[in-house]
Amino acid sequence: MYLIYLLLAILAGAGLPVQLGMNNQLRIMTGSPMSAAFISFLVGALTLGVYVVLLRQPLPSPLQIATAPWWVWLGGVVGVIYIVVAIVVAPKIGPAVLFSLVVAGQMLNSLIIDQFGLFGFEVHHISPLRVLGVALLVGGVVLIRAF
Repeated sequence: MYLIYLLLAILAGAGLPVQLGMNNQLRIMTGSPMSAAFISFLVGALTLGVYVVLLRQPLPSPLQIATAPWWVWLGGVVGVIYIVVAIVVAPKIGPAVLFSLVVAGQMLNSLIIDQFGLFGFEVHHISPLRVLGVALLVGGVVLIRAF
């Protein structure tokens, strides 16, 4: 089962440059990165709505909604920031450099999240080998940008 999760993660990652290309073309068509992001999120929300209805996914109760920590509602805001930045930046630096930097940022922040067990994750302390792994990723960004 773990292998399936790894493959799903690779497929999700492989879809991001495709999504970026689609959103960039949408930006060109609409003339605005914000309009492109809005349309992208609207289509995504409608798709999720159909999924929820067809698979009869239960909706949260009002009590569940009321007792959720305030910060759980900001995931959509983070998504908007990511999409808009990607739409604006990708035409300037290219998808390879963009995603190299995105992965480097994800890894650096993931180390912090792991170290302190933020957002309900299990604690995984920073180690020299984990730092080396991030350093190698950052080195990869430099190589991708240079060549």
